[in-house]
Amino acid sequence: MTLPPLVLSMGDPAGIGPEITFKAWTALQDQIDHAFAVIAPMSVMEEAAARLGMGAPMRINELAQSTKAFGTALPVLDQGRTGKITPGTPSRAQAGFITDSIASGVSLCLLGQAAALVTNPISKDLLYRAGFTHPGHTEYLGALTKDSAQQGPRGPVMMLASAGLRVALTTVHLPLKDAAAQLSAATIIKTGRVMHSALIRDFGIAAPRIALAGLNPHAGESGALGREEIDIINPAAQALRDMGINATDAQPADTLFHAEAREGYDGVLAMYHDQGLIPVKTLDFHGGVNITLGLPIVRTSPDHGTAFNIAGKGMARADSLIAAIKSAREIAVNRAKHD
Repeated sequence: MTLPPLVLSMGDPAGIGPEITFKAWTALQDQIDHAFAVIAPMSVMEEAAARLGMGAPMRINELAQSTKAFGTALPVLDQGRTGKITPGTPSRAQAGFITDSIASGVSLCLLGQAAALVTNPISKDLLYRAGFTHPGHTEYLGALTKDSAQQGPRGPVMMLASAGLRVALTTVHLPLKDAAAQLSAATIIKTGRVMHSALIRDFGIAAPRIALAGLNPHAGESGALGREEIDIINPAAQALRDMGINATDAQPADTLFHAEAREGYDGVLAMYHDQGLIPVKTLDFHGGVNITLGLPIVRTSPDHGTAFNIAGKGMARADSLIAAIKSAREIAVNRAKHD
């Protein structure tokens, strides 16, 4: 199936984003169906190439040119001049380039010029100090696409995927006490509907099976260890079933992720951040992918941060970015077939 190229945002230029972008290009440059360009200041990518001992990147004027250029050099959609970048030392002066790179990638997807957006890691703390008002990538992408038509229930919903496991999050970047306090049947139902639709449209699963994790130990032990399962999670699961969605009642999270259990579902709906991320990262730390569900665009990301401590040292592994690029392409193809 012929689709447009992918587009990458650069992430924080002082982090490992430029390095893993080059390493991903090196690994994929002979696979034209995974062709991509990165939106970044040309100087950032040239400096990264020099540090890594790689060939110079190629400036392109429009994303379509990346297909032809991809086998020869890393294509770059130049953002223009920026100040000096010191690997490992983030600078608020780069905040505008970081967010503009994401926004430009979203625009290319909405215009149909890019098949998907793959975002490199950002430092939320840096962006907060520069006035960024969104909790993270996921929420920013939701805001950037809120006025665009969406097929199916609207997200954004964060899903983490690794070999043999997909986990969507009901609550995301909240302190644990706040995640428990804010958990509601309405949120579970909305997240479950988005996940169900995405499993069909983005992953090609005709009849998805979703397992709901309990919030409390032993899924509340019939109320002895908490009533959230009885009062919130199980009623939400029943509401999802009434909508025709195959969703279980709350399952004890400590027995939900082993190999035999994973054969019984196509995805897990976790109640809070670490409940979902720990099993994904334990199963495949370097190959996990962050996928945003329920958007009018396809977006994936490596499942790790900026790694400022190793930036510029040539040590960063590109496994997760490569997996994110491959997942983005696969989801884009599945969506095109479904639609």
